[in-house]
Amino acid sequence: MYSEKQKAMLKWVVYQIYPRSFSDSNGDGIGDIPGIISKIDYLRELGVNAVWLCPCYKSPNDDNGYDVSDYREIMEEFGTLEDAKELISALHLRGMKLIMDLVPNHTSSSHRWFLESRKSAAPDNPYRDYYYWADEPLNDWRACFGGSAWEYDPVRKQYYLHSYAVSQPDLNWNNPSVVKEMQDVVDFWVDLGVDGFRIDVIDQISKDFENGRNCFGPRLHEFIHALFGREKTAHLFTVGECWANDIDEIERHAGQDRGELTTLFQFDHMECGRSDKFTPKPDSLRSLRDILVRWSSLMTGRDLIQTLFTDNHDQNRFISRMGNDAELRYESATCIAAMVYGLKGVPFIYQGQEYGSAGSHYDRIGDFRDIESLNMFEELKSEMPEGPAMEKINFGSRDNARRPMAWNGGKNGGFTEGTPWIPVSSRWKEINLLSDLQSEKSVWRFYRELLAIRRKYDAVTEGETVFLSSDADPFFAYLRTGPDDSGRILYVCNFESESEIRLPLEGKALLSNCGRKRVSGTYRPYETAVFLIKR
Repeated sequence: MYSEKQKAMLKWVVYQIYPRSFSDSNGDGIGDIPGIISKIDYLRELGVNAVWLCPCYKSPNDDNGYDVSDYREIMEEFGTLEDAKELISALHLRGMKLIMDLVPNHTSSSHRWFLESRKSAAPDNPYRDYYYWADEPLNDWRACFGGSAWEYDPVRKQYYLHSYAVSQPDLNWNNPSVVKEMQDVVDFWVDLGVDGFRIDVIDQISKDFENGRNCFGPRLHEFIHALFGREKTAHLFTVGECWANDIDEIERHAGQDRGELTTLFQFDHMECGRSDKFTPKPDSLRSLRDILVRWSSLMTGRDLIQTLFTDNHDQNRFISRMGNDAELRYESATCIAAMVYGLKGVPFIYQGQEYGSAGSHYDRIGDFRDIESLNMFEELKSEMPEGPAMEKINFGSRDNARRPMAWNGGKNGGFTEGTPWIPVSSRWKEINLLSDLQSEKSVWRFYRELLAIRRKYDAVTEGETVFLSSDADPFFAYLRTGPDDSGRILYVCNFESESEIRLPLEGKALLSNCGRKRVSGTYRPYETAVFLIKR
């Protein structure tokens, strides 16, 4: 049974903002917190009641804010701490929540802790083991952004561990002082009124050196509990980035009696449409359906909350991998939305997704900023000509999701009056919010109505799920059944080809991307509809 806290959180609809690319208020080409504040009513009108803010802490930006140099200060380009307080107040005034992005696995190498730690290994240096230091690399681990995970420091004359960029040294959580430091960081933001945290690579804060893994170490749950199992933090909404694909491991993280996290992101469906991050493969929405069914079924009967999402700041646009982002972009975007956001769980919508933003294409590596993409391009050039290497970067780069919001078809997509920090989407004149709102086929309006259905019918937030389509069917159909007489909600989502769909149900069409009135009949490619089913 869900707790009252869980029931309340199942009504959250979270909108993820990448601050650097959302809205620029001062014309310097960089999105900022005042720009976000100016768009809060836009988010509220969409149906959002919580905002997840990607890192806005002080940072040299080697990894776009995921290299933190001060957890208690705001990045100068984004504004001030007073701006952050105003954002919290403005959201709360409208009944909305703020989720901050917490980065506990590593800091920037320019963080004061690291600068002190590298000075000396002497016992009188209180920061000496805030990070992992060794006279020689302890293993052959590779960093996620390429190269060895061990870097020699000429000042301390030892090697330090970095799971990501060289400038992102991993914190040593085995040191009780590090645990206390991170508790204080969390408490600082809670005292300012923050309602929750998305926790970056939470599984890596405890290393499993014995089994050769930089994640899921023996003290992982102890450390998570130290952060969020306290009286002061028990009320928070916490979602972990953790590549846990085992339901029992997920329950160890997010079971309501654990005193750890509210939920985890589950990433199986992120592999749809690709053989690796930079290589596409032919695929069908069947793959997405089967993964959604599997995880919904696994969580049935457990007190676990599922995360519902398709896009985020680390992935190419989902409709560009799994839909038709050309002539059927509207149909693809809305069909995928109905497949995901009618299920039980907490919806997460990434900026631009609500108007059908798609992947970009650029011919020069100079149009990219992502450190992962730049490093990958250098590796690929040693294996293939530059043209094919650029195709891979265009397909898999995180910059696809990080390009500025296209608010309209004008200069820089209406994002800034200045020069944007990264080129806007190559399709901004075609795909932007204003043109979508002016179109008869509006992805944004479909999202708004889809979220309104979630709010209106308890069957969607609290009810059970009955899957009506089989593995062999070229469509996805599922019924949400409510705890009372508010009605049953049917979602029908056809895939890539025209299909004849017959279901023994009748009801009132609440929403359709093709004007459908009846449940059964011939469905066009990517056609979707939502029905209120008669009892």
